Amino acid sequence: MYTYIIVNKPYEVLTQFTDEYGRLTLKDFVPVPNIYPVGRLDYDSEGLVLLTDDKALQHRLSDPKFKIEKTYWAQVENIPDEKALQMLRNGVFLKNIKTAPAKATLLPTPPTIWERAKPIRYRQNIPTSWLQISLTQGMNRQVRKMTATVGFPTLRLIRVSIGLLKIEGLDPGEWRNLTIDEVKNLKKGVR
Repeated sequence: MYTYIIVNKPYEVLTQFTDEYGRLTLKDFVPVPNIYPVGRLDYDSEGLVLLTDDKALQHRLSDPKFKIEKTYWAQVENIPDEKALQMLRNGVFLKNIKTAPAKATLLPTPPTIWERAKPIRYRQNIPTSWLQISLTQGMNRQVRKMTATVGFPTLRLIRVSIGLLKIEGLDPGEWRNLTIDEVKNLKKGVR
């Protein structure tokens, strides 16, 4: 019987279970042995991380050919126009590699979320806005690089879903086991 867990990774927590420098890791929040993260979420990003001991599923979910969609809320400097959003939708070049097209929309109002332990930097004369970005690639710091490339640097980044799994109901540091139906749907998406 395999274990499948989702956790809301807080800001400035490593997506691993050990750290030689004493920084916070998932072990500080999830006291379950022998599970591993499926993919990564940067130290300065927050949100949904899937943990499991099912190595076959872990491998398939990490393989880009299965195109598992991940959705993020990105708080960015300023207010992107339709041209910038369309560039994200078409894919942008990051060091001579064009990203796959993304779904990108400007959220009409800020999402209802938790306060971050360290607030973002605010500039009195520069407004911020929130984007919802969904992608199937997993390049290092991809969302941050994409928004910066189109002129709207990311100030805060939260992964809110992986496939049909959602972060709803989990505060930072909280975790839960997946339901039987969630596991079935997850496996169905990577066959």
